[in-house]
Amino acid sequence: MSEKNTEERVALAAEAYVYGCPLVHGLSAVEDSMQTGSGSLPPAPFNHFAHSGRPEPPAGHFVSVGDDDTVHSLAHLDLSGGPVLLHVPDTGGAYYVLQFVDAWTNNFAYVGRRATGTEAGDWLVVPPGWAGSVPDGARGVIDAPTSVVSVIGRGACDGPDDMERVRALQARLSLAHVEPGVHRTGLPAPDPDVPESLRFFERLRVWMADFPPSTADQAYQDRFQPLGLLEEGPSPYASADPGLVHALTEGLARGRARVEGASRSAVAGSGWEMDPHLFDYALDRHGVGTIDSPQWRIADREASYLTRAVAARNALWGSHGYEAVYAHTCRDADGERLNGAHSYVLRFERQPPVGAFWSMTTYGTRDHRVVENPAARYSVGDRTQGLVHDVDGSLTIHIGRERPAGPAAGANRLPAPEGEFRVVLRLYEPGPEILDGTYEIPAVERNGEQGAGSGER
Repeated sequence: MSEKNTEERVALAAEAYVYGCPLVHGLSAVEDSMQTGSGSLPPAPFNHFAHSGRPEPPAGHFVSVGDDDTVHSLAHLDLSGGPVLLHVPDTGGAYYVLQFVDAWTNNFAYVGRRATGTEAGDWLVVPPGWAGSVPDGARGVIDAPTSVVSVIGRGACDGPDDMERVRALQARLSLAHVEPGVHRTGLPAPDPDVPESLRFFERLRVWMADFPPSTADQAYQDRFQPLGLLEEGPSPYASADPGLVHALTEGLARGRARVEGASRSAVAGSGWEMDPHLFDYALDRHGVGTIDSPQWRIADREASYLTRAVAARNALWGSHGYEAVYAHTCRDADGERLNGAHSYVLRFERQPPVGAFWSMTTYGTRDHRVVENPAARYSVGDRTQGLVHDVDGSLTIHIGRERPAGPAAGANRLPAPEGEFRVVLRLYEPGPEILDGTYEIPAVERNGEQGAGSGER
């Protein structure tokens, strides 16, 4: 093969990596969660919910980072044997969301406070091409683009004392088959004889065949035929020729570098990073609870593949910005990295405009997890009891290792870990001012050296 043809095949493999890594990462996470669980969520088979028995910190891990203002539920639905009926309980106005994600990581439906309200109801989740009868009393039909989908649940929790209410709601959240049929017990298995260096492409080949994308995406992926990705039957990678091995391994490295290079969020003037449009790559299916608007769709389909890959790498199973958005910063107002050797303040002249609630959490920068602290306090937000406002109505949050002095010593305190850390601000049902950038999150200001407070940890 000529040098030109070799380079073309490497470039094609890089494009295949960018295109296919959300499918591989997402379904690999499905397998892992069903076999070993995910953080505080126990493993569960298809068509069963796994529920967290507590808020997430300090060691919990769900999707990208843990938090202690929501309790999580997770179900992976296999619709190959027919539809599944989802029952949701009445939450009495409390925030919750069930987010539906297809095998390609597209968010295609939402059930919950913002999308459908908080009253009880039944929803029929149906596979591609289904044409049966909807049960009497069902509120609606959720059309799944692929025969395996994930349901990501998040429900507001006001700390350990609120868990009894949350557990009662979890117990009334259910899934049931409505037609006789044989359901999968696992995902299609790649050929075990494929070497590890080619395992990504083998998974992509097998799972693309079983979970075909939209018609428009199918036209794009047909171009990967020279890589063997469209071959059925025995794997072409179990004994691939050296030229193909080189193209795939070099292409994987280039594709991965491209995704990592694009994995940087927009930085606001105050140092906060936030991307409300990270999940706008879902172009072809806008079901229950989604907003079908050009504002929430990437205009360039091929550009959407890179955005989708970045989302799978940085925030797998995250929601559209209109449901929730996370902002984070690791620097103070002077551009210096946040460090537990210092104390800081963040002053909201006006609290973030949200339809549900907001909260802040600190994380260590090494593994991006909540760090345990003696006060067992892991977040502060608009639901925090006893917040002390300044005389002008503003709200000052004190961030640091030491307990600050003054009337805000308790409720307004957000403990920080030793060493470098970052602050994450979660905004549930963000208002339009957040989404269009007209509301600016204030910078984190350094507030002198540790030891200025009472010294209580």
